[in-house]
Amino acid sequence: MIAIRQRFLEISAAWTTALGLVVLLAAAPARAADPAAAAMPPLVGVDWLKSHIGEPGFVVLDIRSAIDGSTPETYAQGHIPTALHSDYDKSGWRATRNGLPFMLPSVAQLEKLVGELGIDGDSRVVVVPAGVSVSDFGAAARVYWTLKVVGVRNVAILDGGYAAWVAAGAPVETGTNTPSPTIFEAKIDHSLIAEASDVEAIVADGKGTLVDARPPAFFEGKVKADAAQAYGHIPGAINIDSASFYDDGTNRLKPRAELEAIAAKIAPQGPVVSYCNTGHWSSTDWFVLSELLGRKDVKVYYGSMVDWTSQPSRPISSSRTKWDDIKKFFGHGS
Repeated sequence: MIAIRQRFLEISAAWTTALGLVVLLAAAPARAADPAAAAMPPLVGVDWLKSHIGEPGFVVLDIRSAIDGSTPETYAQGHIPTALHSDYDKSGWRATRNGLPFMLPSVAQLEKLVGELGIDGDSRVVVVPAGVSVSDFGAAARVYWTLKVVGVRNVAILDGGYAAWVAAGAPVETGTNTPSPTIFEAKIDHSLIAEASDVEAIVADGKGTLVDARPPAFFEGKVKADAAQAYGHIPGAINIDSASFYDDGTNRLKPRAELEAIAAKIAPQGPVVSYCNTGHWSSTDWFVLSELLGRKDVKVYYGSMVDWTSQPSRPISSSRTKWDDIKKFFGHGS
């Protein structure tokens, strides 16, 4: 009788363990749906960031660089608590490939860059620019886009950047934080990337919109980037200067209604490819159109004019005149 009772207790214990495992498995989706693990909005404010710092898998990524006037010492002199630093200009977010500067790095280079920051596909990353100019915001947008390209799903930009954090009286940390490297395996999202062949197809058949994110002088061919081989723009492109989306007074993007009004010149349907000189300014246009306004099928031509003009056979449209060339000869133009 004692043996039978003992066997009954063993069977009961086994069923209890099995039932516990079932409960844990059933609870897993509920944990994944926890607000802390939910997809982040593309732009987050200071209060939002303060409420999430220190959570598991949460990464604050300070990207300040010479582009915003920062020095190598700037980060150590003050940054958001827990923030890691990755210099946008020097850490490898852009690379020279096939002799062309500022290109999207290779998959191996990106895996090394992201993995050494301790970021994986499940990390939640808030990119923090300095918050001082539209070009500075473009750096954040380019890093955001790059992380999305390699498969990091939850990424955001701090609205107003580090300047907004300081202006809000939020706590500041000094010194440096050292990341815990991990092995990162990129899962490239090709739906975000435009190559020259994609642009050539749009130029040939007109089935899509090319958005030139540069200032008008570049678009018209009055000036050009040093690394570009020709003046002007890709035929058929429309010009939406990334600066038109940005409010210099607040160092933030403009309100949604104004963004929508600016973007209204784009055809309501069909693919959109954003480009500039090197894929920097165009990342802001992509961010606004894709992430804030929800436009589908928007890509960044990361090679932009530097890549496009590297092949003399590719067409160019330009308003440049001989008078522009004469002024350049005498040192009064580009």
